[in-house]
Amino acid sequence: MIINHDHREYRRRWRIVGKNKFNGAFYYSKEICKNIIPRVRTDRNWITVNLPGYGADHSIVFIHNNLHPENYEWLSKYDDIVLVCGVPETVEKVAHLGRAIYLPLSIDTEYVDQFRIPAEDRSGTAFVGRPAKRTMPEAKLPAGIRFIEGTPRGKLLAAMARCESVYAVGRCAIEAKQLGVEVLPYDDRYPDPEVWQVLDNSEAAEILQRKLDEIDHPEWCRRLVDIEPAKGESSAETVKVPTMDWTRAELIAYAEDQGIEVKAKDTKQKIIDKIEEAKA
Repeated sequence: MIINHDHREYRRRWRIVGKNKFNGAFYYSKEICKNIIPRVRTDRNWITVNLPGYGADHSIVFIHNNLHPENYEWLSKYDDIVLVCGVPETVEKVAHLGRAIYLPLSIDTEYVDQFRIPAEDRSGTAFVGRPAKRTMPEAKLPAGIRFIEGTPRGKLLAAMARCESVYAVGRCAIEAKQLGVEVLPYDDRYPDPEVWQVLDNSEAAEILQRKLDEIDHPEWCRRLVDIEPAKGESSAETVKVPTMDWTRAELIAYAEDQGIEVKAKDTKQKIIDKIEEAKA
């Protein structure tokens, strides 16, 4: 069973929220259904939107609201659920509802690429996102900034591609980076734009598959070989070692698997240092 953005009740509520209906959660749900679910092997149900009252036991639930995780308390009535969080800090906030895991936010890079334009054709700076985000107490934007908001995804991406820099967080920030547009911070919770790293939906599906297997089928799991094992050494015993060649998203996912806390401001080197310290 899949409960997503096409559910009749979700669509009814979606139509009455004005310009805020063109949000990351709605479009992420579309990409989850198109690019992630078909690539993941599981017998669990899928819930890709926040639709109170419409859930199921033994489900995978995507958490979209990191500022107000209490909006998901309705999930407490369901058993054996896996909560997928796009920000590490949200994992602990919803862990009491089920098995919470961190999966870096991802985008459909092929779709975004069609809006990319040459660097010399970009100019100006704008805020990109939902209107509600720029009015939050955490938002710090300069006066007179232009707003790109309240439009379908295609129009938003086309407008953002023409900017030299944008104030953005979450998937908007990741899409901006894929377009070659500089990302500027405006939300006090995410002071370092490097927290947003480009990750394709297909790569996110691979990470999610591994984490689900660790939960539901630990007997299947084997550590991947990162280097050629020594003669007589079992490849299953060879541990994959994180390096600076890994993306920040991969390092955060690895650290989370090891129970290591990662903060939004941590650089790749800082994350590697924490991993090495934990092993010492």
